[in-house]
Amino acid sequence: MPRGGGLMAPRVHSLLLLVLWTLTAPARPGPEEEGDGGWRRHRAALAAVAEEEHCTVERRADLSYAEFIQHYAFSRPVILQGLTDNSRFRALCSRKRLLASFGDNVIRLSTANTYSYQKVDLLFQEYVEQLHHQDPTSLGNGEHLGWRQWVGEVGVPRCQDPCFLLCSLLTDTLYFFGDNNFTEWASLFQHYIPPPFGLLGTTPAYSFGIAGTGSGVPFHWHGPGFSEVIYGRKRWFLYPPEKTPEFHPNKTTLAWLQDTYPGLTPSARPLECTIQAGEVLYFPDRWWHATLNLDTSVFISTFLS
Repeated sequence: MPRGGGLMAPRVHSLLLLVLWTLTAPARPGPEEEGDGGWRRHRAALAAVAEEEHCTVERRADLSYAEFIQHYAFSRPVILQGLTDNSRFRALCSRKRLLASFGDNVIRLSTANTYSYQKVDLLFQEYVEQLHHQDPTSLGNGEHLGWRQWVGEVGVPRCQDPCFLLCSLLTDTLYFFGDNNFTEWASLFQHYIPPPFGLLGTTPAYSFGIAGTGSGVPFHWHGPGFSEVIYGRKRWFLYPPEKTPEFHPNKTTLAWLQDTYPGLTPSARPLECTIQAGEVLYFPDRWWHATLNLDTSVFISTFLS
C-alpha cells in the first residue's frame, strides 16, 4: 500500500459525503427569492411616492370572527395581521419562480383609469422585464407622449416597443390585475390561504396582480373584499359610501396625490394607510378606495360577491 494510503480513504469518503449532501440538501433561496423576492424597488421610488405621515386605519393582530362582524364587516376598514401564514405562496411569487412557471403565459393588461377600457396583451415575461424600467415620476403625466404611435382603426395610442409600458397612454397606466383567465394560474393559487373571515351569502373570488412603482387604481367602489400584499407596499385611500371623494376619474392616483391631496382640509382627507407585505386590508361594501403602489408590488385580492 502506498505511503499515506490509509489516510486517503477517509478523505475521499468525506469528500463524497459532502458532494452527496450538496446534491440532496434543500436549495437555499438565492438573492432573487430573499427579502423582496427579486421585485427590486425602483431607484426613484422614495422620491416619487412615500408612505403617509399617520396611518388612520386600525391594525388588528388578534381579531376574532365575532369582533370582525360586529365592528368592521359592515362599517369600516381594518388591517389584519398574522391570521394566515402565506410564506409558501410568497416564496412561489418571487420574480424568478413566477417567470419560470408562467413566463410564456399571455396576460392582459388593463388601464387603471375609471372610464378607460384600453387593453394590451403580451407575454408575462415581457411585462415583468419592463416593470424594472418604469419611472414612477412620469406615470400619468404625459411626459412620454413622444414615444406613442397611433395604431388600430380607432387610433388607440400605444408606445413603441420596448417602451410602451414606460409611458402614459394619455393619462392611462397599464398593469396586470384582474381581467385575466386565472385558471392558468391555478397551480399557484392552490397554495394561497385566504383570510378566514367571510360574509353570509357571498362567494370569494381571487384576483392576482403585479404592478410597478407609482401605479395604482383611482377612486372607485364595489362590493366588500380583502387585499393582501405579498411583496412590496401598497398605499390605500378610503372614504365611506356617503362621502364622495374629490377626484378626476381619468387621472392616476399619483396625479391625485400630487395635485389634489395637498389642498384637502383635515376633515376632507380619506382614511389612509400603507399595507406592508404580509398584511391584509379589509374594505366594506361600497366604500370608495384608491391605491398607489409604493414599490413593485405583488398582491392578491379576495372579492366577496
